[in-house]
Amino acid sequence: MNDAGLKLNDKAMAFAVRIVNLYKWLCEEKKEYVLSKQLLRSGTSIGANIAESKSAISRADFVSKIYIASKECRETQYWIELLYRTDYLNEKQYLSIKEDSEEIGKFLSSITKTMKPGNNL
Repeated sequence: MNDAGLKLNDKAMAFAVRIVNLYKWLCEEKKEYVLSKQLLRSGTSIGANIAESKSAISRADFVSKIYIASKECRETQYWIELLYRTDYLNEKQYLSIKEDSEEIGKFLSSITKTMKPGNNL
């Protein structure tokens, strides 16, 4: 795996840890269990799909896993914004985690763009 791949993997893991901690905080402090569970699932799925892509059996399998990670990232951004708009997250919390999710999303988008037909894996 190249440096960019390692950086993405590290960022996705750090983001998943943030999501787990946010989930625990939302449950314990805010007594919010439904939206936070959705956030937990999608937010941790990003890194899981990136990890799975490392064992892809083909280019198509690799691209599929990266696209799934990208979709999960977008879903996570939706839950983060919904939690903010419903006052479970304050603006500082929202902007901080939103920024992290957007950075991961940009990495994933970059990978999918370079994986267009004709580019080598």
